[in-house]
Amino acid sequence: MEEIGFWLAAVIAAGLVGMGKGGVPIVGMLSVPVMALVMNPVMAAGMLLPVYVVSDMFGLYAYRHAFDRRVLAIVVPGAVLGIGVGWATASVVPEAAVTLLVGLIGVAFALNLLLRRPVVAEAKRAEVAPGLIWGAVTGFTSFVSHAGAPPYQVYTLPLGMTKAVFAGTSTIAFAIINAVKLVPYYALGQLNLENLEMAAVLSGPAVIAVFAGVRLVRVMPARLFFRLVTWALLLISLKLIWDGTRGLI
Repeated sequence: MEEIGFWLAAVIAAGLVGMGKGGVPIVGMLSVPVMALVMNPVMAAGMLLPVYVVSDMFGLYAYRHAFDRRVLAIVVPGAVLGIGVGWATASVVPEAAVTLLVGLIGVAFALNLLLRRPVVAEAKRAEVAPGLIWGAVTGFTSFVSHAGAPPYQVYTLPLGMTKAVFAGTSTIAFAIINAVKLVPYYALGQLNLENLEMAAVLSGPAVIAVFAGVRLVRVMPARLFFRLVTWALLLISLKLIWDGTRGLI
């Protein structure tokens, strides 16, 4: 019975990964919590990283024509730096503290978007300094707690990208981030042969889910899409605050 429960959770988590790589808001970040129901969350994160990487390949293909080069050129170098900082401080910085901080930032930003009066405003330009800072935070939090989406969205949501470009830019950015994370994860012992074998099995449902996610993004109205992204940011951030507070206590 326990084995059935494990595989059910694993297939669901793989599908969530794929849907997220297809551009659907929120679902990708639910994969580790789902797996944490049946195994240690740290082990779950290590096991799912190869599934993320395989799904990334198909997400890259699906969005190969829809992305913002400037945003990627700014965010990715900052994210790589953040991953390096996370690796260097892996044994020093409490994961719970980082999780709590990211949650607080995400809640503040999401509430600002949801509660302010709707106004017609020009899209902001992707500025270098804020992008490098938020990129570094994205890389760092993605490394230590798999919570890179909230800080990434804080920077990218005000830029006024279309839903396809937003989804494509996000997919490409996190594909690079996940590929870079393979090195420190392996060095820290979170990747092993068993994980790779499991990833090979789970790649099938994940890949199918990628294209299902792409299709859903294409037919979803733009206003609804960005509303879901904002609510996803809020819900995820509240979950991070809960996890971080529990970890510190």
